[in-house]
Amino acid sequence: MKDQTKCVQTRDKDEDIACINLPLYRGVIYRHKDFTHQPGQFAYARCATPTTEALGDLVADLEGGVKGFTTSSGMGAISVVMKLFHPGDHIIVTADLYGGTYRYFHDYLQEYGFEFTYVDSWNIEEVEAAVRDNTKCIFIETPSNPSMHVTDLAAVSAIAKANDALFVVDNTFLSPYFQKPLSFGADVVVHSATKYLGGHNDILGGVIVAGNQELADKIFAIYMAEGNNLGSDDAWLLIRSIKTLAVRMDRQQENALAIYAYLKTFDSIKDVLYVGDPTREDYELSKRQTTGFGGMISIRVKDKTKIQKYLQSLKVFSFAESLGGVESLATYPWTATQAPIPEEQRNATGATEDLIRLSIGIENVEDLKEDLRQAFEQA
Repeated sequence: MKDQTKCVQTRDKDEDIACINLPLYRGVIYRHKDFTHQPGQFAYARCATPTTEALGDLVADLEGGVKGFTTSSGMGAISVVMKLFHPGDHIIVTADLYGGTYRYFHDYLQEYGFEFTYVDSWNIEEVEAAVRDNTKCIFIETPSNPSMHVTDLAAVSAIAKANDALFVVDNTFLSPYFQKPLSFGADVVVHSATKYLGGHNDILGGVIVAGNQELADKIFAIYMAEGNNLGSDDAWLLIRSIKTLAVRMDRQQENALAIYAYLKTFDSIKDVLYVGDPTREDYELSKRQTTGFGGMISIRVKDKTKIQKYLQSLKVFSFAESLGGVESLATYPWTATQAPIPEEQRNATGATEDLIRLSIGIENVEDLKEDLRQAFEQA
């Protein structure tokens, strides 16, 4: 079954009722059938409800994993996964990453004795050089946020496996519709479901997908104990949102390709960063390991003093954080998403003070072009 069909066909499992939409189960407790609790039986909502389980299974199916778990946010998903590791363990991390992930690793886990090395994961030699005897995990985002670096999934997987480390991929930027890291050797995939999976800027959530049953069992034990689960109402809304994931992402990519080409004509812009740019060195890599380029574009402007005016002059794009929704957004990572990361690290990875990040929505592309034109001309 193709992904476009999988996204839509999440049905009621009760064949006697056979509703074409999965019912919403708000119940927290469930009657026991006997004195033993068998796998697949529901008991308490912190473990799962029929609704949250259906969402986890749907995303796991799209990713090609064995089991999915739904959390209260994308950071909640990362929090669960990081509890697979222990103080004293060393973790290699993409240097260009979401600032909230860096903050959690640096300000909190590092205080508990975890060791982190931040590398240009798109440079495989740098990843290899960072491996230590106590390396237990390689954690990457690809494409990276916000500089759009692409990491070779298969190459990093080979390094992880050779060193008996887990390979974890944050797949938020492309979603399982365009990228399936497990098929290239990742062990675990995490998502901020708030972004493309939710797609409407109205749901906060996260998803973890395990690539094998042993990991799924370990993750479930942590997940159940920690309790940062997603509620059934939000899970039901995410299932409904995923029904349109394919059509949304196809439209967002179509718009992004047009916007990328249009922005290349602006005299006030010195760089347009989009993984669908055929002149990029990693373009062929993207084509090999993904089925699409997504809707994220970053630009570097020639005069950073005009950035505030650019953003405040936008009328269709909203000057706001987040990404992946049907509405087009523009944000300034330097003072927002990337602010927790040291300036030296930001500059080294290209997340510089002159960079604006765009999340392309599904609006009429000519309206988006006109909005960008007038905003940049006014400034």
